[in-house]
Amino acid sequence: MLLDHVRETFFLHHQVTDPMAVATTLPELFGSRLLAHLCAPVFVFLTGLSAFLYGARQADGRAATAVFLAQRGLFLVLLELTLVNFAWTAQFPPQVIYLQVIWVIGLSMLALAGLLWLPRPVLVALGLVIVAGHNLLDGLHFPPGDPLHVPWAVLHDRGWLSFGGEGGEAGLRLRTSYPLLPWIGVIALGYAAGPWFAANADPAARRRRLWGWGLVLLAGFVLLRALNVYGDHPWAAGESGLRTAMSFVNITKYPPSLLYVALTLGVGLLLLCGFERMNPDGALVRVLTVYGAAPMFFYLLHIYVLRCAYMAAVALWGPNQGAYFGFDSVGAVWLASLVLAVALFWPVRAFGRFKARRKDIAWLKYL
Repeated sequence: MLLDHVRETFFLHHQVTDPMAVATTLPELFGSRLLAHLCAPVFVFLTGLSAFLYGARQADGRAATAVFLAQRGLFLVLLELTLVNFAWTAQFPPQVIYLQVIWVIGLSMLALAGLLWLPRPVLVALGLVIVAGHNLLDGLHFPPGDPLHVPWAVLHDRGWLSFGGEGGEAGLRLRTSYPLLPWIGVIALGYAAGPWFAANADPAARRRRLWGWGLVLLAGFVLLRALNVYGDHPWAAGESGLRTAMSFVNITKYPPSLLYVALTLGVGLLLLCGFERMNPDGALVRVLTVYGAAPMFFYLLHIYVLRCAYMAAVALWGPNQGAYFGFDSVGAVWLASLVLAVALFWPVRAFGRFKARRKDIAWLKYL
C-alpha cells in the first residue's frame, strides 16, 4: 500500500490505468502495481475475520459485533469524506471527493452488520455468489438522470457523480473509485473464516485450510484465466514472453473481478499460512506487529506525510516531470517507500503503545 501511494505521489507522470496498458507500461512499474493489488482484498477479508474475533470476545456476541461494525463503518466513511480526501486533494471545501478503500471498508462493515445474523453456510454461499457472479453485471449501466444511476455507481459501475453546480457554479463531484458490491462478498467470506482462528481452533487444521484454499483459489485463477471465457477482460499474447505473462495477470480492480479476488486472496491465504509458521518473537513479526497495532493511524499519517513531502519538493525544486514533480525511476519509488516505512515506525509504535495504555479512551479502538 505504501509503495503504491508513493507511486501515486511521486510517479504520477507515469500514471497507470486499470487494467494496465501492458504494451506501454514499464515492467517494473507493472510489477509494483500488481504487488499493490494484494492490499485491498486482504484488508477487507481480514476486516471480516477481525469482526468475528471481536464478537467471540463479547458476552452478547453478534449483537455487540453488529453495533461495533455499524459504528466503525460510519466512522470510516466520515474519515474518507474528510481527512482522507483532503490529504489527496488539498481542497477545502472539496470540489472532488474520491470514494476509495476506506470508504468501501466502512460500507462493507455496515453491510456485514446485517449479514452476520445469517447462518454460516448461507453467509458463505452468499459471499461466493457475489464474488463469482457479479461480473455477469458488467454490461449493466444506467446513464446520469436515471433513478438507478447513483445507487448502481456506488454498487458496481465505477464512475462520476455530480451534485449542484447550478447557475454556472462548479458543483461537487464524487468518484466511486471502489464500487461496493464485490467487497461485500469478500468481507462476508472473511467473517465466515473466523472459526478457523477461534481460540479453541486447531492451529494445524487452520494452516491446512489456509494452504489448501489458497492453492484452490490460485489453481482456479490459472484455469479460468487460461480459458479466457469469464471473470475479467481477456488476456492476449504479447511481443515477448514477459509481455504475455503481464497480460495474463493484468486483472481488474475497479470493481474487483472474480479473477482479481481469486489471485489476490489465494496469495493472501498462503501468506497468512506462512506468517503462522514464523517465530512470533522473531524480529520481523515484532516489527510488523507495530504497524498492525495502529493501522488507521499509520494510514492517515503516511498520506499526510506524502502530501507534505510532495509540497515541499515542489516548493524547493518545482515541477521536473511536465506538470508534476516526480522521480526518474521506479527504483526511486521503492527506495522512498522503504525510507518512509522506517521513518514512520517510531511514531506508529508510540501511538500503538498509547492506544494500549489508554483503554479508557473509547474512540482509540477505531484507530
